[in-house]
Amino acid sequence: MRISTQLGYAGGFHEAVEEVREFEKAGLDTVWVAEAWGFDAVSFMGYLAATTERVEIASGILPVFTRTPALLAMTAAGVDALSGGRAMLGLGASGPQVIEGWHGVPYDAPLTRTREIVEICRRIWKRERIEFTGKKYQLPLPKGQGTGLGKPLHMITHPVRDDIPITIAALTPKSVEMTAEIADGWLPILFHPTKSRERWGAALAAGAARRDSSRGPLRIFAGGPVAFGEGIEDLRNRARPMMALYVGGMGARGKNFYNELFASYGYEKEAAEIQDLFLSGKKQEAAAAIPSSFLDETSLVGPEGYVRDRLVELKEAGVNNLNVSFAGDTISERVQTLARLREITESL
Repeated sequence: MRISTQLGYAGGFHEAVEEVREFEKAGLDTVWVAEAWGFDAVSFMGYLAATTERVEIASGILPVFTRTPALLAMTAAGVDALSGGRAMLGLGASGPQVIEGWHGVPYDAPLTRTREIVEICRRIWKRERIEFTGKKYQLPLPKGQGTGLGKPLHMITHPVRDDIPITIAALTPKSVEMTAEIADGWLPILFHPTKSRERWGAALAAGAARRDSSRGPLRIFAGGPVAFGEGIEDLRNRARPMMALYVGGMGARGKNFYNELFASYGYEKEAAEIQDLFLSGKKQEAAAAIPSSFLDETSLVGPEGYVRDRLVELKEAGVNNLNVSFAGDTISERVQTLARLREITESL
């Protein structure tokens, strides 16, 4: 199992990059760079490309509504060139509050947009002259739109790779099915290994049945926080605030994809309570309402035997790329946790 982690730069971006460099030496395979409504992800990805040597650099994720298909293709190709072929284009739909509130564009047809973007990007990287007539994107613009002067173009530069990996952050059965069909990877959130087949099995199978075999197996990125030791179960609680943010606050009441996902695992009552608390401004109470059972079943925090058992569950659920965070108060401690995790995964 390959290992990935999210770039955390709350303590400073340059410090975070130094940590990634140490992780790289210890065997980290992929680093994800997030984009929400703060700094953009691509600037940081370029900096990582210049300061690392081996690690894969992935956007985690770029919302499909925020850039044209051509710009997404150009961006991924640019980072891929800077890094010597180490980029991965992570795409996702985000949600209406961010897309309409921050970017000011309608949140419509995310699946159709994503499917068309993936096709256009792959054609651009192969330097095809682009003529595309989709439901959401038309290249060039048809007569009656714009000046009428647009013409089919191909990429004037030569990408390092003509098939850059694309991973999709999918949250619903239909989007997971599409991801299993067309993407190179799937980046789920709130992944529950022992309930994943019940929740996602049919969607993954339906998509896989239509998948181009030349794309290879779907990479599935999931995991959780990691720490090794006896009597450290309390460290699992560190995940509460972020879970409460997603389950309770990432979306409006009645339109929160994360809340719906959490409820589908059998936590309908808890999902409603967490959302009510969070939207009422009671964020600490919302975090406290996250069921301990969910934390226990989705973390990699505990004695080595416990962590190994959770890793086996993830592997049996189809996870082939871990997406984890490392506990520890210092870079040295977090690097040691990564190194130990690396040893265990290689023995599974």
